[in-house]
Amino acid sequence: MSDATLVEQIWQGDKHAFTLIVNRWQKRIHRFAYRYFGNAVDADEITQKTFIRVYEKLDSLDDPGKFSSWIYRIANNLCLDELKRAGRSRSESLEANHSGGMPVNSRTPATDIQQKELKKMVQMVLQSLPDDQRAVLILKEFEGLKFREIAEVLDEPEGTVKTRLYAGLTALRKKLPMQSIKTEYLNYE
Repeated sequence: MSDATLVEQIWQGDKHAFTLIVNRWQKRIHRFAYRYFGNAVDADEITQKTFIRVYEKLDSLDDPGKFSSWIYRIANNLCLDELKRAGRSRSESLEANHSGGMPVNSRTPATDIQQKELKKMVQMVLQSLPDDQRAVLILKEFEGLKFREIAEVLDEPEGTVKTRLYAGLTALRKKLPMQSIKTEYLNYE
């Protein structure tokens, strides 16, 4: 069942459809917020606030077919609001609770430590980027959205999104060697 169909069912009063939307989107929104802050507590809070806002504002969604862009826009705006409220960027190490994209049979305690340190450094560099570049990088590189979808989420022209992605990737490439990271190891998820 598509998101658009679920939204229409919610509009008709089907509370179970909202549960299905939450179940479908909860991990994605949490992952987005986690990558934004590098902090599970903040990601939990943003995820919860996102679904509260979705519940309260779903009737304002003009096109149910654009639900994915709409929910990411809500999450992104809440992340930006939290940064403004806190008055600082937040950065904590990433939790390394998965293999990091390495084949399971090649995992050793040493490679696990290397992957954990790599994730920590990438998160630190990601946190050092301006908010607009960080959001585009997360949405494109980690969430897999297309430029058109990112433009909808951020309510920006596609050209602006592409420029921010290029600037963000350029900044990452410059900063990663300073962190003693080989950029060919960045494909860890």
